[in-house]
Amino acid sequence: MIVPLVAELAALMSIATACALLGRSRASHYRAEAEALRRAGLPFGPEPAPVRGPRPTPPNALTDAERQRVLEVLTEPRFADKAVAQAWAVLLDEGIYLCSMSTMRRVLRANHLAGERRRQATHPPRKKPELLATKPGQVWSWDITKLRSPVRGVY
Repeated sequence: MIVPLVAELAALMSIATACALLGRSRASHYRAEAEALRRAGLPFGPEPAPVRGPRPTPPNALTDAERQRVLEVLTEPRFADKAVAQAWAVLLDEGIYLCSMSTMRRVLRANHLAGERRRQATHPPRKKPELLATKPGQVWSWDITKLRSPVRGVY
């Protein structure tokens, strides 16, 4: 078998060089090696990534009471038309520091209160015209590939 011979040569040079000297592709070598390990019942291939549990809560994370306080403050009527950055700046001017600006955004996002505050135009989707010709010369188009036909690929 060539696999043990490649293993002996690999002690002196790289596997790619050993395979090239023996006239065998590197992929064939690794495939044969994996098959030999599979027959022997040994593990082969890369090790699976370890299964990780949920990420632990950092010690400086906001408590539930602090999160609730942030929500209460940000949902006050005086902040109804203000962005998070503006509300944060007003609170700092008043000498109140609840959390960082990004944490305020995360708290609002977690409670489905964050969104685009600017006025957004809702444009209806443009409908493609559905054209139906009952006789020749009724419908004209620059690109006939867009017209429907009973047979796919025929225009």
